[in-house]
Amino acid sequence: MVIELKNGHFKPEYTGKLNFYLSALDDLVKMKEDGPSIGLILCRDRNNIVAEYALRDLNKPIGITRYELAGTLPKELEANFPTLEEVQAELGQMTDPREELEAVEKVKPKPSRKKR
Repeated sequence: MVIELKNGHFKPEYTGKLNFYLSALDDLVKMKEDGPSIGLILCRDRNNIVAEYALRDLNKPIGITRYELAGTLPKELEANFPTLEEVQAELGQMTDPREELEAVEKVKPKPSRKKR
């Protein structure tokens, strides 16, 4: 199974990309005894007519559905994830790559320009 999570409206080209992924999965990973590979595209929104046209002539099982983000994490999942404070503390220990790049730029010699 291949699942694509998209952060926006459904676009017809998503089906072509997913069809490509399913073909690669079938060729490189799938065993003879496995059932057909299934594709699922999760989008914030979709137009049913556009989705129908995008799927019409495809031979692989592909579904398109909508998703919504929840405002809060369900209580039963909270223990599986770090708290906001833990994430902030971890990120605070990391260096910002932009700061490192700025430091390198300051030390890097400028190319010399020859006067004619």
